[in-house]
Amino acid sequence: MDISLHLDDNRHEPLYIQLYQYFREEITTLRIAPATRLPSIRQLSEFLQVSKTTIQMAYDQLLAEGYVESRERSGYYAVKLEDEAFGSIRPNHQKNLAAIDRSMKSHPIDIDFYMSSVDVHHFPFDTWRKYTNMATTFEQKELLAYGDRQGEFELRNSISHYLRQSRGVNCTPDQIVLGSGTQTVLQILCQLIGLDGRRVAIEEPGYRGARQVFQLFGYKLVPISLEEDGISVHELSRSDAKLVYITPSHQYPIGMVMPVQKRLKLLRWAEENQGIIIEDDYDGEFRYRGKPIPSLQGLDTHGLVVYVGTFSKSLMPAIRISYMVLPTHLLTIYQQRFNSFDHTVSRLHQRTLQLFMDNGEWDRHIRRMRTLYHKKHAFLLHTIKTVMGEHVNIMGQDAGLHIVIDVKSTIPADELVEIAARAGVQVYSTSHTWHQLPPKEQILILLGFGGLSMEQIEQGIKQLDEVWRVFYL
Repeated sequence: MDISLHLDDNRHEPLYIQLYQYFREEITTLRIAPATRLPSIRQLSEFLQVSKTTIQMAYDQLLAEGYVESRERSGYYAVKLEDEAFGSIRPNHQKNLAAIDRSMKSHPIDIDFYMSSVDVHHFPFDTWRKYTNMATTFEQKELLAYGDRQGEFELRNSISHYLRQSRGVNCTPDQIVLGSGTQTVLQILCQLIGLDGRRVAIEEPGYRGARQVFQLFGYKLVPISLEEDGISVHELSRSDAKLVYITPSHQYPIGMVMPVQKRLKLLRWAEENQGIIIEDDYDGEFRYRGKPIPSLQGLDTHGLVVYVGTFSKSLMPAIRISYMVLPTHLLTIYQQRFNSFDHTVSRLHQRTLQLFMDNGEWDRHIRRMRTLYHKKHAFLLHTIKTVMGEHVNIMGQDAGLHIVIDVKSTIPADELVEIAARAGVQVYSTSHTWHQLPPKEQILILLGFGGLSMEQIEQGIKQLDEVWRVFYL
């Protein structure tokens, strides 16, 4: 069939809406007769010089509203429309696409800006396999039995050395307890601190995974608002909480880095209130601006900080190895209460990681990934500024594997996320990170970049701009 259509990039409506409107008009006026086969997605994409995703979104909307039908292995066909006795009632796409039928078939996700993805293409598979094989020889047969309840001493020794050198953490191997993920470590920590319904201050917004652990163990959550440099110490002082959970090296999700001055204020608060600070350094290895800032634990001289770290961001999520550095008084409690509990991390994975670290592969891997992520980070910022311009503000761009954009939009963040997903691009709002309701004036979108290529980053940002353009202020 012949198509006489001009898609205008300068029009207010996204391209897929223009295409949808064209076919809707052609079908309702019978210029496209019932049972006529529409061009295939590939053919129309090549003819109009637009992405296949644009064609797919237009066709899916026609399908959802009953203008076409999909025949398996054949394509899309115009249908015979029933007479509309009460006139035509159709959604006004120019005003609000949130009215789109939510039962519409979901699109496959082509580009996923997930915050916790890592670059698997640069993972040293051959090297890791070599050390895995070394850990599973007959000479290592003792690894098939139960191991140290805090985790293998050799690995804890390697971790303590690394933390002293790179993060300024003062610890011995005896202070380190391994766990299968940060939430597992936090569960153990909750039991050490006490299950008496005490109050725990959390960043607002903050990491939902930690919040859920505290709620599971009966802690009373006290959300503390964020300032430009991190959690409000003044508000914390007025909260009556004696325990605070923070992510100072790259606040999750907003992304600011807490300066030394505020870290010292936090330590002063803990000292004056006999409090405990849980410092979650989940992706502290990756910093793109300014000089490295020592950990809170490294600045602590009174045993007030529990340092929590993970290999999920720096190495791979699948390894499920996290750890905490306990101050002496909590370590004593741990050894008393958990002396009959076995560790939760595979000894084989522990041994592989220890060999990986002791042979210098860990340092080489971190250096490579810092360089790679720095390039991706800079490219993402450049692409956003070039494509979206002043329609967004960028936040949390100094460190970590994700940034935040504040979109100047007429609709909420969750609706922007849904529209993006229909275009095959997965992004994330911050709504799940709030304990209370998020402010309506901020429309925040999380964009992780660690697992994406440069081409995917560019394509994804362009696709977001195309489908969000109609909603920009």
